[in-house]
Amino acid sequence: MDKQRDFVLRTIEERGVKFVRLWFTDVLGTLKSVAIAPAEVEGAFNEGIGIDGSAIEGLTRSYEADVLVQPDPATFQILPWRGEVDATARMFCDVLTPDGQPAVADPRNVLKRVLAKAADQGFSFYTHPEIEFYLLKSSELVDGRPVPVDQAGYFDNVPGGTAHDFRRQSVRMLEDLGISVEFSHHEVGPGQNEIDLRYADALTTADNIMTFRAVIKEVAIEQGVYATFMPKPLAGHPGSGMHTHMSLFEGDTNAFHEPGAQYQLSRIGRQFIAGLLTHAPEITAVTNQFVNSYKRLWGGDEAPSYVVWGHNNRSALVRVPLYKPGKGTSARVEYRAIDSAANPYLAYALLLAAGLKGIEEGYELPPEAVEDVWSMTDAERRALGYKPLPASLDRAVALMEESELVAETLGERVFNYVLLNKRKDWADYRDQVTPYELEKNLSLL
Repeated sequence: MDKQRDFVLRTIEERGVKFVRLWFTDVLGTLKSVAIAPAEVEGAFNEGIGIDGSAIEGLTRSYEADVLVQPDPATFQILPWRGEVDATARMFCDVLTPDGQPAVADPRNVLKRVLAKAADQGFSFYTHPEIEFYLLKSSELVDGRPVPVDQAGYFDNVPGGTAHDFRRQSVRMLEDLGISVEFSHHEVGPGQNEIDLRYADALTTADNIMTFRAVIKEVAIEQGVYATFMPKPLAGHPGSGMHTHMSLFEGDTNAFHEPGAQYQLSRIGRQFIAGLLTHAPEITAVTNQFVNSYKRLWGGDEAPSYVVWGHNNRSALVRVPLYKPGKGTSARVEYRAIDSAANPYLAYALLLAAGLKGIEEGYELPPEAVEDVWSMTDAERRALGYKPLPASLDRAVALMEESELVAETLGERVFNYVLLNKRKDWADYRDQVTPYELEKNLSLL
C-alpha cells in the first residue's frame, strides 16, 4: 500500500496533476465526485476527507451526516478526457464513519464484505461484463420518442457511421485508463452498441463499470451525441443488458472446471448455478432496479424472463457458454438478467452471495432447458416447472422484502433504503397517465 501511495504522489508531481477527483457511489449506483488539490492527497490517504453525506442517496441519515471518503491508491488514473492542461486524476474511495470504520451504506463496502466471505471459503470471484447502451442524436425527444444515431443492426459495419468513431475513441480512452476491452460492436437495436470488458476480480470490475459509464458519457458529449444506459429506451427494439460472465477460482485453479463432467462443469459450478436460480427472483429488484427494467425483461428481444439454465441456450437466465477445449481456466457461467443501469457493487454482491449459498447448502441443479423457452406456451413452461422472473418492479420489491439472503448481504441500512426508494419509484409510476392509455382509451371511453 505504501508503494502504491508513493507512486500516486510521485505521478501527481511528475505529470503536473492539478486536481484529484475522489469518486464513490450512492446506493442507486450514481457516481459521486469531490475534487481536492494535490497537496491534500497524502492527508486523504492517511485520514480521509470529510464530506456531508446526508444529501447522497441512501448514504447517511440526516442526524449522522458526516462521513469520510478515503481514496484507494490502486485505482489512481489520470482522466484522458481532461487533457494535459490542468491535468485531472481520479481515485475510487471507500466511505468511512468519522471513527474510521467502513460505512455500512457504502455499496463498495457491501461488495467487499461478500468478497471477504468468499475468500474465507478459499474463493476469488471474477467477472466479465458485456455492456450495452444506446447512442441517440440528443437527449431531446422527437414526437415523444428518442432518435437513434443510425438504423444499423447486429454486427453491422456502417462506413462513416457515428458508432465506429464512437467505439474507437471510447475503447482508446478505456485502455488509457487501464481498462482492457475484449470486444466492441454494433448491437441489434438502431444506435445500440456493446463493449465487453476483460475479466477481472469483481471489485475491479465494478470500479471499471462506473468508469466505463463516465467515459461513454464524456465521449458522447465530445461527439455531439447522447449515450444512455436506460434499460429499454425504444419500444419495439431490444433493451440494454449487462450479461456478466462469472467464475470462482481457488488459487490458480478454476473451481467451475472438471474434466470429464457434463459441459466440463464441476459440482461447485453446478451448485453455484443452482444458487443463482433459486435466489434470482428475490435479487431482481437490485439487478433490475428501475420500472423501465421490466420493459426489457418482458419485452421479448432475447431478454431472459424465466428462471432456467442451459448450455449455450440464449433464452436461459443462466447460460454455460462454450469455451475452447483444453482451456479449463475459461470455464464460467453467464447471468443474463442484469441490465446496464444496475449498481454493479450491489448486483455483484448479490450474485456472489446467491452462488455461495448454493455451494454452502448443496443446492441441486434442476434439469437444463434445451429448447427455446420463449417459444413455449405458458402451459408447457408450467409443466416443466419453469418459474418467471418478476414482471414488474412492484413484484420484484415484494419478493426482495421477504428475502433473508438480500437483507443479510446488503445489510439493514442499504436493504431498507432500496426498499423505500423502489416503492416510491413504483408509486410515482403508478400515478402516471401514459400516452399509451390516452391513445388507446380517451376516444373510446
